Amino acid sequence: MKFVANAITIGRIVLTPVVLVLLSWDTLEGQGGALALFIVAAVSDYVDGKVARAFGVRSRLGQFLDPFADKVLVLGTFAALAFLIPQIVPWWAVALIALRDVVITGMRLRAESKGRTLRTIPMAKTKTTLQLVFLIGVLVLLTARHLPGVIAEVAAWVLQSVIPFILLMVVVALTVFTGLWYLFNQEYVSPAQFNR
Repeated sequence: MKFVANAITIGRIVLTPVVLVLLSWDTLEGQGGALALFIVAAVSDYVDGKVARAFGVRSRLGQFLDPFADKVLVLGTFAALAFLIPQIVPWWAVALIALRDVVITGMRLRAESKGRTLRTIPMAKTKTTLQLVFLIGVLVLLTARHLPGVIAEVAAWVLQSVIPFILLMVVVALTVFTGLWYLFNQEYVSPAQFNR
């Protein structure tokens, strides 16, 4: 079981381009498929951590890969939505999220080069959860537009309302806040705390 958690994390990275390709197909099958695979990838974020804790196989590689896989999935999907629905997901919001992630990833790489690992704060996990929930919600609405009758009408109404944009602003605010927290409250994990 030593490498199962990391394998699940890598699987999340591999799934991301498939999600993005399907999302670009403006059909029920395409965007519905993107939704299904995105949910699988999002659930894997919980599963890999659960496996690592249950079997005591936390590793420095896993500590780095897990947030990296989250960033690949989340940023890729946000960027795709900025192309598809820029009125809901503007590029400046994606840029802020990306800037935060690039800075924190740089901090992680720098720490690793010195034999240390930047500790993932609980608030960052909350941020990731909110990002995933927001993205799933938008993907549900995009998929529902292709369904018949009142479901499509409701989905279109919600997408055209200010609701998604307000929720995105909450997500962006928390994302930026956690980035600032990392910058001013850097905590590191000793290599001795890992099995390998």
